[in-house]
Amino acid sequence: MNFLKYVKDKRYFLVFYAVIMIFVSLVLLLSAKPQEVWSNVVYINISCLFFAILYMVIGYFYRMHFYKKMEELIQNPHEDALSLLPQAQNHEQKLYLDLFKRIMSEQDKQLQSLYTRKREHEEYIMSWVHEVKLPITSSRLLMENYEGKTIDELVNKLEDELDKIEDYVEQALYYSRVDSFANDYFITEVDVDQIIKHSVKKYSKIFINKQIHLTMDYDSEKIVHSDKKWLGFIIDQLITNALKYSENEGSISIRFEQDGNEKRLIIQDNGIGIKAEDINRVFERGFTGTTGRAHSKSTGMGLYLAKKLANKLGHDISIQSAEGEFTRVTVHFPKIRNYYHI
Repeated sequence: MNFLKYVKDKRYFLVFYAVIMIFVSLVLLLSAKPQEVWSNVVYINISCLFFAILYMVIGYFYRMHFYKKMEELIQNPHEDALSLLPQAQNHEQKLYLDLFKRIMSEQDKQLQSLYTRKREHEEYIMSWVHEVKLPITSSRLLMENYEGKTIDELVNKLEDELDKIEDYVEQALYYSRVDSFANDYFITEVDVDQIIKHSVKKYSKIFINKQIHLTMDYDSEKIVHSDKKWLGFIIDQLITNALKYSENEGSISIRFEQDGNEKRLIIQDNGIGIKAEDINRVFERGFTGTTGRAHSKSTGMGLYLAKKLANKLGHDISIQSAEGEFTRVTVHFPKIRNYYHI
């Protein structure tokens, strides 16, 4: 910043100075003796002008360090610009610096959030690629070792592998649309029974192959306010999870109940359960826990996506489990009137 720019910043002070000097000069002209008027006016104006110039010059050198430091940061940006900011010399500068620090801090948080999301996305893509390669490899092995197998047997096994690929692709699709969720949902009255039956039919081969006994018990109206497509995906994830961790000839029960505050969909299996130290982390992104690591098919994304989408729909999901005994997952649907309850 040069001296002319500094003088320009002081233009209001200069106007104020001119007004004061005109006022003082008029007072002298009207009150002093005629022979002394002009000499006093000239003396006062010269003296005040000297002090005004002295004030501005001293102020310029005093402010020059601050402005020079700021110009250096503008011309040569640093990653640690916040730590290199000069000390404020007055309250106005302090306010601007505080605002700048706040903006920079918010920007850093947003950048960190973007970096984290990018890293999580890359990690998920890598994990997804490894997972989807398994059924593809299995399909190739089936085709290469077809001898001694009937056509129906081969088709049946290939369909199983294709179903796994379809599930992984669907999960990736929903994962990619989580952040743009607000543009792709429509809340209506949804019959949960229809969604459950569609999901059970979708995974009927797994029920049959593992000889899983299914019971459904509804003691109340099964209509909830939700988005049919997204709720269907949530229920698919919960049912596949129950099937995945249920032993052969196990059982899965599905109940729907309600009270004065909410409606609840409860899916319970008598499978291997969840360790006590893992129960509070099962909804974390990518968390598989001891149980998941023992099953190579676990990606740790099913419950994460189910929980996140449920929350976006205004629902909630809770889980209770005892290792080696059962796992109970509950989808909570708050009743509409409670959204506006004060």
